[in-house]
Amino acid sequence: MTALLNLYRDLTHMLERADWLLPTLARLIFAGVLLMYFWVSGMTKLGEGFSGIFNLSTGAYAQIFPRVLESVGYDTGQLSIFHKLVVIGGTWAEFILPALIVVGLLTRLAALGMIGFVVLQSLTDLYGHGAWGDSKVLGAWFDRFSDGLILDQRALWMLLLLVIVFKGAGPISFDRALAPRPR
Repeated sequence: MTALLNLYRDLTHMLERADWLLPTLARLIFAGVLLMYFWVSGMTKLGEGFSGIFNLSTGAYAQIFPRVLESVGYDTGQLSIFHKLVVIGGTWAEFILPALIVVGLLTRLAALGMIGFVVLQSLTDLYGHGAWGDSKVLGAWFDRFSDGLILDQRALWMLLLLVIVFKGAGPISFDRALAPRPR
């Protein structure tokens, strides 16, 4: 029994020293699960041609400010500069922040930005799109179902992003390559 406990302690001690593993896996899982989700979502917001990164589609405004856009008869020309800047910033964030996380550049800052983005996305889904009253979309913690889009899935996204915030990008990253070398 002592040999088995010693083996267990040795294995757990080895895992505790593997500081590279958790951030590397977190970025890999982010790339495999969420990168294309955000990329495709951002693509739906772009307007026509190259200038579409500045002249976003009406759908972009409908996704981010659904009630405001409805109140102006879906005429984006009636929206304020604030609305336009938020939609442009949100759209660009869907491309830039995930890309920074995947390549491991300014990773902690990008993960913090993604956490803020997911919070705003969730609030928009709940209040702007009226998902608050839909228990299937909202979900519930400590129930037997794990498929609620807001409380269940996005809590796991947040945990994944928090690992990156606290642990960094790991050794296979631009952050590590650009870090000053110890003398």
